[in-house]
Amino acid sequence: MGLFKKIGNALKKTREAIARRIDSLLSHGELDDDFYDELTEILISCDIGVRTSIDIVESLRLRARKNKIRNAEDVKKELKEILKEDFSTLEHIDIKYPAIITIIGVNGVGKTTTIGKMAKYFKNEKKEVTLVAGDTFRAAASSQLNEWANRAKTRIIKHSEGADAAAVVHDGISSAKANNTDVLLVDTAGRLHTKTNLMEELKKIDKVINREYPLANKYNFIVLDATTGQNALNQINAFNDFVKIDGIILTKLDGTAKGGEVIAIEKEYHLPVVFVGVGEGVDDLELFDYNDFIENLF
Repeated sequence: MGLFKKIGNALKKTREAIARRIDSLLSHGELDDDFYDELTEILISCDIGVRTSIDIVESLRLRARKNKIRNAEDVKKELKEILKEDFSTLEHIDIKYPAIITIIGVNGVGKTTTIGKMAKYFKNEKKEVTLVAGDTFRAAASSQLNEWANRAKTRIIKHSEGADAAAVVHDGISSAKANNTDVLLVDTAGRLHTKTNLMEELKKIDKVINREYPLANKYNFIVLDATTGQNALNQINAFNDFVKIDGIILTKLDGTAKGGEVIAIEKEYHLPVVFVGVGEGVDDLELFDYNDFIENLF
């Protein structure tokens, strides 16, 4: 199945939540103040965010008046154009090699599973991949990652439970250098911003990577669960206080009618979504394409 179709399927709930309600709005009257107020509420309910929803609707109001828009299809077409113009200024990430990708996020968002899917993705791209079991906090985390390494046929560097995560990363970098690894995928323990010791651990891992492999292309990707809605924005803010976040991996997009948080992330933080989970299969992690996303949103 192609990416366009996968994104379309993943966004089915969100698209129905928005498009059906826009159609219903216009079936009862003109594009008046009530229409724009209700459209704003629709966008907010899909987790596009209050400020962002107001900005989008105000842009639509001006264009509708200028272009004499009257029907639902033209409204949805104009909304797509507004969003595409917004996203056109966003800097997309083109992963360069050798790459060290550190995966961060709170508990339960699917970091380890995502790393396994990423390993499969890069292997399909003919890249040499090594996994680093940097989550030494959660029981059985390295065993779970080891299963993914076996499935993807990649090397894995791991220590015993409770070991210094930065030391595991250090060994992973040594292995990557020795084996000409293209992509080093670093798992980390799930943590909340209130867990100061674990947050400081992230900073330590970051320092080790910068010191031990300065020639590598370094990326910090935060994994967000699409079903958590606006809480995802709070998570970005909390982690950004400790390490620089370069991009987003959004999981469970197929499980929510509130996929609009992608738009809120772009507007609030100017961070690109790099990968998106569009299903439960090992191949259901794709590079994210904003044009495909927007075309399938309304």
